[in-house]
Amino acid sequence: MSRYILKRLLLMIPTLVGVMLITFTVTQFVPGGPVDQMMSRLQGQGGGEASAGAGAGLYRGDKGLDQERIEQLKKLYGFDKPPVQRFFSMMASYLVFDFGESYYHHKSVVQLVISKLPVSMSLGLWTFLIVYSVCIPLGIAKAVRDGSRFDMITSTIILVGYAIPGFVLGIVLIVLFGGGSFWHIFPLRGLVSDNWSQMDLLHKVLDYLWHMVLPITASSVGSLAVMTLLTKNSFLEEIRKQYVMTARAKGLSEKQVLYKHVFRNAIIPIITGFPGMFISAFFTGSLLIETIFSLDGMGLLAYQSVLNRDYPVVLGTLYFFTIIGLISRLLSDLSYVLVDPRISFERVQE
Repeated sequence: MSRYILKRLLLMIPTLVGVMLITFTVTQFVPGGPVDQMMSRLQGQGGGEASAGAGAGLYRGDKGLDQERIEQLKKLYGFDKPPVQRFFSMMASYLVFDFGESYYHHKSVVQLVISKLPVSMSLGLWTFLIVYSVCIPLGIAKAVRDGSRFDMITSTIILVGYAIPGFVLGIVLIVLFGGGSFWHIFPLRGLVSDNWSQMDLLHKVLDYLWHMVLPITASSVGSLAVMTLLTKNSFLEEIRKQYVMTARAKGLSEKQVLYKHVFRNAIIPIITGFPGMFISAFFTGSLLIETIFSLDGMGLLAYQSVLNRDYPVVLGTLYFFTIIGLISRLLSDLSYVLVDPRISFERVQE
């Protein structure tokens, strides 16, 4: 096991470097970089307005920017160095998790990400908990009642929910329950109310949950179908195996057969995805859900950073989330061994 873990950790290094190299190379050819944007801003503004911020003293009226000033802008953003040197300098800083400062927000990337995480964590973690707590019991019930009216009705409902995009469902929820055209039951903006700091603990919790009902519903409904059908099919496959018939022949009740024999084998493909989904739930964001419900999270930050060519945020968050993704994938693989002793990576290596 230790050899396998070490091998996977070593393989993460070229994978991470490859992802960063490809992304860094692409950013070098994308038009409208930070230097171009600052030049356009300075040329489009008057001398008084251009004196603020990083471009102070670089604008020369209607004459535009001469080459000397352009070189100053390149030096300001670090584009005066060769791309290869900039890439290795960037990776050296990233090794100690120094992601630099945002060009657009003028804050460190770490502080910026931390300020956006509460929204993404709220959406991701609650969606994760709801999906697992609903889908596993529902999938088991559907497997036990396969072909019944309950199975057909629930399948129709979850497939309809799966077919509706999350942002469309979000708009429908706003129209119905957010004061759009019918009832004004739930708020539409932010995680909490404006007077949240003045509330006691109980009302703070209730206010937070009240704000999260619509966005969590919109983001979780589409995920229910996949996990529910995976659970159902996994249990159906185990129920039809020979050892289940043998257990029934020994006189065991259906509940004993289901939870003592079938459950521990059928749950393996569901549980093995648990670590990856749990970790990603803390860091993923949903651009459309955050935009519809006016939530300022990681999804909106990523979108704005790409539009504004905010390369420190784009590359810094990519580096961090790539590491998180690689680690979560490793944990998912290791969970196979923990839940199923029959699996051994050492035998595969030999």
